[in-house]
Amino acid sequence: MKGITQVVTVELKLIVRDPMSAFFALVFPAIMLWVKLRGGNKPLPGGTPLIDATVPMLIIFVIGLAALVVLPATLAQYRERRVLKRLRVTPASPTMLFGAQWAAHMLLAVLGSWLLIAIGAVAYGLSAPAQLLGVLVAWLLSALSLGAIGLLLGALAPSGRAATVIGLSLFFPMVFLAGVVIPRESMSGSMRAIGDLMPMAPAVEAIRDGWAGGAASPITLGVMVAISVVAGGAALRAFRW
Repeated sequence: MKGITQVVTVELKLIVRDPMSAFFALVFPAIMLWVKLRGGNKPLPGGTPLIDATVPMLIIFVIGLAALVVLPATLAQYRERRVLKRLRVTPASPTMLFGAQWAAHMLLAVLGSWLLIAIGAVAYGLSAPAQLLGVLVAWLLSALSLGAIGLLLGALAPSGRAATVIGLSLFFPMVFLAGVVIPRESMSGSMRAIGDLMPMAPAVEAIRDGWAGGAASPITLGVMVAISVVAGGAALRAFRW
């Protein structure tokens, strides 16, 4: 356990020291929050204050960026630089490696989430989550499901550049169609129908439901669990040192 903790700590330091990763996970979402709230905290169709919808949405943005872009690129770069070859002769197993990488990258997402919440509360009057436990469960399942997809990408991508391109190709359509950048209330029916098919959609739905005080649908939570199991299992099968 001590060894894994040390690996996670080192990996988190390396991630935060990378200017691009730190900027897009910590600074860029805060800029997006400012841009969205420039016109005031107007209620969305349905009455939800804009800030109470935007912060949960951008939290999924941070999780998705860390899971789908930064995480697979890190794994693929380690393979490309033969770091994984050296780890192969150590007691580390693919499961331990995946767990340490997931934990380090999700700690980055935790930092980004807390930064958004702090800015939202201090500058825009963000309401506290009505169902804190529901939000925490939604956050964790979002991190597990999207992280499992990121691990699968990292297991398959031949290089760090390829992993970044593939990750961004998945990430941007999801954030625009699954309700991460554009509130679902403001989307057309066809956009919502397409967005509902994306793995990020249940994450957005669950965390927004918890923040507003509603109970997340068991189907929504079950979909995230299923994605975690299927994508995580596929990543372990596809992994190569």
